[in-house]
Parts: sequence; structure tokens; C-alpha cells
Amino acid sequence: MYFTNKFSTLAFAVVAAMVAQTAANPAPVSVKHTIWTIPLYTHSSYLQVASTVSTDEFLKWLDTTDADITYVGKPINGSVPRAAADIMVTYCTKRTQNVCGGTCTVYNGGPTCLSAPGTTCLSATGNVGFCDHGGCSGSCNQLSSCGTPLDNGFCSTPGTSSIIVQA
Repeated sequence: MYFTNKFSTLAFAVVAAMVAQTAANPAPVSVKHTIWTIPLYTHSSYLQVASTVSTDEFLKWLDTTDADITYVGKPINGSVPRAAADIMVTYCTKRTQNVCGGTCTVYNGGPTCLSAPGTTCLSATGNVGFCDHGGCSGSCNQLSSCGTPLDNGFCSTPGTSSIIVQA
């Protein structure tokens, strides 16, 4: 009897959650489990690329950081519009707690492979790849799948040796 009450309570909670979710979001996607088919719903506000920052956030970090910065690529000027295809990337050598800093390089430009030995964390205005070997080879991951997000839109990327900037 006790088990039946617990199961009934659990089943009611699952059904109530599904009804509430159905009423709130109109775009169903089905995910099959071994016992049930559970509808999941997506909303565009939840589909943001993880760990990318806006141009304004990027420029604010540049204005307020005490990191030692080297600039490469096209000049960054907040009052001059950037080309739509350009991506800004900051990659740094030190991580302290959730803060990325130390010696950093800031790249602004189009598609390229950046040599970035010693990189431990990075941030970008678009999705970039980071690889454990030079020449954008070896094992590579995407910023959008950052496993350890840090403050100010940075991602912990220890062992990074090169960065893929795509259009």
C-alpha cells in the first residue's frame, strides 16, 4: 500500500509537469525512453550558444581587465563597426578560481588558425574551436560545448595549443 501511494504521487507529479510544460511551450520534440515517450519543448531563448559573449561584453572586459594584453589581427575600435564575419577572441595563460587572466592575446578578424600554446582559458564573440595540438589539429572541442564556464563569458580550456576561428 505504501509503495502504491508513493508511485501514484510520482505519476501525478510527472503528468502535472508535462501538462504545465505543454501549456507553456508550443514546439514539441519527442524523446523516447524505454517505458514512456515524453514530449519535450524548446524555446528560442534557451537555444543560445554557451560561452560566447556579445561585442559589448567583450569590449567592456577589455576596458576593465588588468591582464597583460597583446592585440593581433584587425584593430579594435569601439566606435568603428566591425565586419559581420569578424570574430573577437581572447585567450589567456592563467586561471585563478573562476577568473581568466595573466598574459592574454586578443584576436579580431575572420577565419584563421591561431597558434595559442599555453592557453588555459578563452572567450569569443562567436563559436570557435580549441585544439590540443598546433595547426588546429589533434583533439578539438567547441566553445559552445564548454565544460567549465568561467566569469565574464570565459571557458576553461587547459592544454589548448591552437584555436580555430570560423566564418
